[in-house]
Amino acid sequence: MSTIRQEQIQGRLVEEISDMLRRDLRDPRLSRVTVTEASVSRDLRYAKVYVTVHGPAEEAPAIVDSLQRAAGYLRGEFARRAHLRFAPELEFRLDEGIDRGARIFELLHSVEEDLQKPE
Repeated sequence: MSTIRQEQIQGRLVEEISDMLRRDLRDPRLSRVTVTEASVSRDLRYAKVYVTVHGPAEEAPAIVDSLQRAAGYLRGEFARRAHLRFAPELEFRLDEGIDRGARIFELLHSVEEDLQKPE
């Protein structure tokens, strides 16, 4: 169960990092990144930021590595924007929920087509 403060920081992380990716970072690959969720530890020291990469799946690990290299800048800028004395350490992870959901949808659709075929 997360505290109110955790939820506030999680929401603010998603907002601010999304904004920084759009406006501040110069890497053109990062324009294809969407921040989907953030999860902050109970002591507010660590945060996992989940991202989705739009485009070729082969490029996703390299883009997540680029985000991880920029984590120090993003952390400092987040602390400044959110008026925090201490900002959580950021760890970027690939959010595979959307891909998993699309795959389940495809499987359900193929099962439905198989059931509708006359034998």
